[in-house]
Amino acid sequence: MDWTRGRTIGHGSTAPVSVAKSILSGEVFAVKSVDLSQSQFLQKEQKILSQLNSPYIVSYKGYDVTKEKDKLTFNLMMEYMPGGTLTDEIRKQGGRINEPLIGYYAKQILLGLEYLHSRGIAHCDIKGHNILVGKTGAKIADFGCARWIDQAEWDGGAVASTAEPIGGTPMFMAPEVVRGEKQGCPADIWALGCTIIEMATGGSPWTNVTNAASLLYRIAFSGQSPEIPKLLSLEAKDFLRKCLRRDPKERWTAKELLKHPFLEEESNSNSTDNQDLVTTSPTSILDQDIWNSVEETETIETVSSVDDSPLQRVRKLLDLNWGEPNWRWEDERWVTVRRSR
Repeated sequence: MDWTRGRTIGHGSTAPVSVAKSILSGEVFAVKSVDLSQSQFLQKEQKILSQLNSPYIVSYKGYDVTKEKDKLTFNLMMEYMPGGTLTDEIRKQGGRINEPLIGYYAKQILLGLEYLHSRGIAHCDIKGHNILVGKTGAKIADFGCARWIDQAEWDGGAVASTAEPIGGTPMFMAPEVVRGEKQGCPADIWALGCTIIEMATGGSPWTNVTNAASLLYRIAFSGQSPEIPKLLSLEAKDFLRKCLRRDPKERWTAKELLKHPFLEEESNSNSTDNQDLVTTSPTSILDQDIWNSVEETETIETVSSVDDSPLQRVRKLLDLNWGEPNWRWEDERWVTVRRSR
């Protein structure tokens, strides 16, 4: 190994993430690692990330296979973002983010999504935990649930192939995803709307939830959408309504949303002012003391059978043994559900 591994700083949808440092150059980067024999999803993530080059997507640094503790390990190297996640930023801002900063981050996430969607890729797990924050703003990360759009079913970015496994975070899933239908670019837009609610309220996009069954049924079949925060401006509320339309064909695309007045107002404001709103984060590995950071935990679950009815799909989501749910927005038991054939 020509690099050294530090402590675990988080968990992606496919594997734990550690901070690392090059022995030769001293460059600090993030590395996601998993046993080579179980690296199918991480290798797929590597293939997707290696094709991307955008200021709004976390940068790809390479991959290798190492032998650690007599085991072969597949390692995916990525840009290290010292500011942490958007969820961390919400906490730093006192539990919620003000509207100008919401617009600032929303536009950057949308620019990342427009880039992905134009290249036939759906992220499939947009949420605060998967948006990294740095001096230049927000970048989309964690492509463990990402998928290539089936070109044969392409319809203006509207659909994705059902041959791919369905995955993501239930609390941020679009209705058609919970029902086990197609998961594509419109599901990313729904998840963006949920993430904006997370920024605005510091809470879950779905409120007054008493148990897992009622939540999943509510998302899939109730006809409801997450409640739009009353504290937002009329432009922001209208923007959210465009994201949270239950019919995926009626949701606005990333390209359309970038022209929405809510983001145009953000563009006309002083970008330096927006950057000043961001809490200053440590830029040095010593400042952050991440070599001694506390490890975080994240659970990966699996839902099988691609031929389930919508109701069976919801029931299988309920059979993941989460135990008594904690419906706080930071609850890590609601992180990743992967549906395999």
